[in-house]
Amino acid sequence: MKLPTLSLAVLVPSSVYAAALQPRHYTFPALTGTTDWQYVRTTVNYQSNAGLSDVTSDEIRCYTSSTKAAQTQVVAAGSSVGFKANPNIFHPGPLQFYMAKVPSGQTLDTWDGKGQVWFKIYAEQATTTGGQLSWASLNKGSVSVTIPKNTPSGDYLLRVEHIALHQASALNGAQFYISCAQIRVSGGGSGTPSPLVSFPGAYKATDPGIKVNIYSGSATYTPPGPAVWTG
Repeated sequence: MKLPTLSLAVLVPSSVYAAALQPRHYTFPALTGTTDWQYVRTTVNYQSNAGLSDVTSDEIRCYTSSTKAAQTQVVAAGSSVGFKANPNIFHPGPLQFYMAKVPSGQTLDTWDGKGQVWFKIYAEQATTTGGQLSWASLNKGSVSVTIPKNTPSGDYLLRVEHIALHQASALNGAQFYISCAQIRVSGGGSGTPSPLVSFPGAYKATDPGIKVNIYSGSATYTPPGPAVWTG
């Protein structure tokens, strides 16, 4: 006797099936070991997890619609700070970290990071195997960066950025996943972070690190933005 064929919709609960069809996006909602949005400013995509594609938008700064996080985390200069990814980083592309010091006369509770104030402290480099580009951050559930030891003490925004490049061969196809944490650097040095850039302004949609076909067999890739300040 021939048995009836059951469809996927019958075998799998509708909620699970729908979730499987959704694109895999992610956020960086917390510093490692802390509560979601405790030290990280709530992002526009906190429910959708969707990436941002418009590098000319003010949201490219911190991907927020408001400025204040609940609290500020004290971090010693020279120590490591981690962000949780939720869910894991699902797309290939580089991880980058930036910092911006709160200007004199302003406070971290209300400052939005506007202006030529951002400096890069980390840029993930691609590896190449058989002409295929790849990045170690793929599938990571947490990522971290070391605050340069000579970073002056004070209040900062710490910006994590992952650029998903799986659709980046099309203009505005790259997806930016961004969060900003509020931190207070203690025990800092007398360094002068540079070069300083603004968001928006640091990137153009046509930059070779943003509009790029990572499946073309190219053996090289340079992340967008300024040089890394190592302190």
